[in-house]
Amino acid sequence: MTLLFAVARLGFIAALLPYALDWRSPMFASVRLWALCGFILCPLAIGLLEIRLLSTNRAGARMARAISMIALTSAVLALGSTVALEARFHWMRNEVLRADPRQLERLGRHVIVGYRDLTELRDWIERRAVAGVFIGARNVRGSTVDEIRQRIATLQDIRRRQRLSPLWIATDQEGGAVERLSPPLARSASLADIINAQSDTSERASAVKAYASRQGRDLADIGVNVNFAPVVDLNHRVVNPGDRLTRIHERAISADPDVVADVADHYCAALWQAGVRCTLKHFPGLRRVYEDTHRESADLTVGVAELSATDWVPFRALMHRAGAFTMLGHVRLTAIDRERPASISKAVITGLLRGDWRSDAILITDDFCMGAVTDSREGIGAASVATLNAGADLILVSYDPDQYYPVMHALLKADAAGRLRQDVLGDSNRRLSSALAARPDGTAATSPKR
Repeated sequence: MTLLFAVARLGFIAALLPYALDWRSPMFASVRLWALCGFILCPLAIGLLEIRLLSTNRAGARMARAISMIALTSAVLALGSTVALEARFHWMRNEVLRADPRQLERLGRHVIVGYRDLTELRDWIERRAVAGVFIGARNVRGSTVDEIRQRIATLQDIRRRQRLSPLWIATDQEGGAVERLSPPLARSASLADIINAQSDTSERASAVKAYASRQGRDLADIGVNVNFAPVVDLNHRVVNPGDRLTRIHERAISADPDVVADVADHYCAALWQAGVRCTLKHFPGLRRVYEDTHRESADLTVGVAELSATDWVPFRALMHRAGAFTMLGHVRLTAIDRERPASISKAVITGLLRGDWRSDAILITDDFCMGAVTDSREGIGAASVATLNAGADLILVSYDPDQYYPVMHALLKADAAGRLRQDVLGDSNRRLSSALAARPDGTAATSPKR
């Protein structure tokens, strides 16, 4: 019985240890305080128990004592790792908050953040340390439309007082399965549902325009100026039962690239007329990918010629459009770069998009809190430096706001060490300034520019 109890203790701490070694991972974002308590108290309790048992049972069975020693060592490792990671996080946070305000502003214009703590978000904005805010379901739960509108207006008032350009206020309001602001905004069908109900091309165009106009008005009314839609990944009917988050087969418009390009064109035009920018996602295309990049790395193994004739048709047709962003996904485009996700790949961003395609579009990454980035060889910090050096304009850190600190800490250190390419950042600043100044009628805004 003593041996069985020792094995049970060892099994528990062995199961806990891998999570303790990476407990600052975004997977714990929604339960961070409870996780911290658990990762401190559980190893501490087991460690103290093992010490007590070892000291009072010196003549016990050799096997039980050996297991107890291993459990004690594992408990100390788990506790030490948790404390060390927490201390490192607070050190990085302190370094960021104490950074030179001008440097923080210069780099912050390339980061869009989600938030859980409105006070912390306001502090970032007061410090001019972010370019925009992602509004998710957790931020509007239980709120009315008027309350959300006022909240966003208050944040923009800070910018006006600072004589800076408005914040990018972004959300995911695709329609159908992904509607972060519904409720309180009214729910709507997906774009796929809209086109499936229309067999005539002109009627389809009218329906899409009406749909996007209504959606654009609702978003603009509360202060949202960027919508992370439409999904222009083609629907290749690849279904992974373990994919609980990406689910492109449920969100894609069509399997026909020309239909997708046409629908997305009408959608983006109508959205832009309402003053809201669309976002083409997720380049280089996710629908041929089986894995879920929210949780793990993934490879897109199709050749460039085939992708150019199919999956990339909507991107190439619409990236030039005024009022359109393009979101970079975290899959590895193996035909061009086998080592790095497309979102941080110089070969993909500098070589293909900025080079071969000569695209001057605003490129925003998919959420850097996703496993394909945080668990990558580079890690979230080095990935942040890599994506800006490659020519991306905006880094999205939406799910776990705590990841803002390692992102910004890495950018600050790279900038101080001369490892951020100033020519590339200069081009990005030009693109961002132009995008901020653009109006749907083709005129330029008169609000202050950075």
